[in-house]
Amino acid sequence: MTILFQHQQHPRVSERRATTPPRSTDPTPSINGRVAILLTRVVGTMWCAYAFGVLALVALPDALASGALLPIVQWISQTFIQLVMLSVIMVGQQIMGQAADRRSEMTYKDAEATFHEAEQIQRHLAAQDEALNQLLSKVAALEAQLAAKA
Repeated sequence: MTILFQHQQHPRVSERRATTPPRSTDPTPSINGRVAILLTRVVGTMWCAYAFGVLALVALPDALASGALLPIVQWISQTFIQLVMLSVIMVGQQIMGQAADRRSEMTYKDAEATFHEAEQIQRHLAAQDEALNQLLSKVAALEAQLAAKA
């Protein structure tokens, strides 16, 4: 009687070792994707938000000079909020994306450590199987000796 266990490694383990976690800064293969990323990086800065704020202020005197409520509301909603908040939201998205990248990297490293520990457990169990097989062989030999004396 021997212990005959053969570990079957899951295919995902070798795939995982060949890749790294995806990041928001990974290159985009298409020209349209590269242009979009470039524009996003330019517009998604606080300096761009400040520039848009100054640009929005150019139209403020006309809105105030009209004396009516509608042009002021339109200036606030259509000019100031759309121009300035666009960049501010993009900056916030970049910050949250960087945090997501850090979490992804930490999760990847945690999975790497977990896989390493699982491999260590598998090696330990293989060593125990070998020791048990040796003990089983000795017990079988002792049983054979006892059976021969009886």
